[in-house]
Amino acid sequence: MQFVDLKLSPPIQKALAEMGYQTPSPIQEKAIPPVLAGRDLFGCAQTGTGKTCAFAAPILQRLGTDRVGKRPPIRALVLTPTRELALQIYENFVQYGKYLPLRCAVIFGGVSQNPQVEKLQRGVDILVATPGRLNDLIGQGYISLKKVEIFVLDEGDRMLDMGFIHDVRRVVAQLPQERQTLLFSATLPPEIEKLARTILKNPLKVSVTPSATTAEKVSQSLYYVDKPNKKRLLADLLQQPEIESALVFTRTKHGADRVVKELGRAGIEAKAIHGNKSQGARQTALKAFKDRSIRVLVATDIAARGIDIDELSHVINYDLPNEPETYVHRIGRTGRAGLSGTAISFCMFDEIPYLKDIQKLIKQEIPVVKNHPYPMEILEPTPKQPRPPRRERPAPPRQPASRQPGGRPAAKGKSAGQGGQRGQNQPRKKK
Repeated sequence: MQFVDLKLSPPIQKALAEMGYQTPSPIQEKAIPPVLAGRDLFGCAQTGTGKTCAFAAPILQRLGTDRVGKRPPIRALVLTPTRELALQIYENFVQYGKYLPLRCAVIFGGVSQNPQVEKLQRGVDILVATPGRLNDLIGQGYISLKKVEIFVLDEGDRMLDMGFIHDVRRVVAQLPQERQTLLFSATLPPEIEKLARTILKNPLKVSVTPSATTAEKVSQSLYYVDKPNKKRLLADLLQQPEIESALVFTRTKHGADRVVKELGRAGIEAKAIHGNKSQGARQTALKAFKDRSIRVLVATDIAARGIDIDELSHVINYDLPNEPETYVHRIGRTGRAGLSGTAISFCMFDEIPYLKDIQKLIKQEIPVVKNHPYPMEILEPTPKQPRPPRRERPAPPRQPASRQPGGRPAAKGKSAGQGGQRGQNQPRKKK
């Protein structure tokens, strides 16, 4: 099947062709026709499957044939968990709809709301938003969702992980009862299935790319290495010319910053993206990586969720994730669109339980690289350092009350000679 077979309008087909889209991915092939027909959809699809196009293209087609005035109301709402993903989806809408007279906008926190409000007041057909900023602007009276025809909830499981489900329900309560709803999630925890039952009406369920399939398409390798040597091993590997670009995952924000600092000491320029970085810093780092100004980007899982990077040659798990599904999401960022990809994982002794869970999920053992300069030597759990006992400070010796001449106690809070009665302790004037 080709994109021309999906009955998309000529303006959308033209834009897709200019972007090099020829053959639809499985999720696009399965989702676009029912979305065009107005059906609710429950899609189980991971990052990198082409899911954004699967909902953006048919939404553009459904709205593009019926432009509503000079200041259109919001007719399509896409709700997504992170700022990076919101910005990326917005950019996709702009690219796919470049030949349509539709207005798109994106709103997210971490930046001033004023430019976002100004754009909303000029009229918007399609709004991409994160839950917090959306609810803020609804509360301030800047946004009405009464005219929304199509609602997309993207990355449902990540919404749950990040604690946004309550915010999502607040948004849903503002939507019209009569609407088309599309829900996408990489995994299907019980809470997401429960949410689906409450917001979807007779949905078509579409599932693509099971977890094991992604792992089979990527060349994987494993290095057993002690924690202190991870930074040295990473620097050595990044000297290899075959690593054209690398997305390095750490478990914590501070860990990401430490890795960037250590790589800098080794003469390797890298940038980090995580929740403690400002929105501007994150966008600058991502742009530098996409433009190949830098070839190493260090990220936490939440910050990197949904980021789409073309021709990424390597993913490096500096820290193994404690959830095996996260491993599959990470390595699925390389080896896309028929290109080869490589995933390298570091594992210290304490991470072996995580490794076992990962191998159980992907139903294969990850090949081990044995001949490397920093083999693991610590073969027992890292002992937790006991807290040093609190040293109790000795009570200060009790000072006897100072007395004024004549035996009276000095005024409270003042020692003798400091603010006492006038003339006290002053030398007598000679007569």
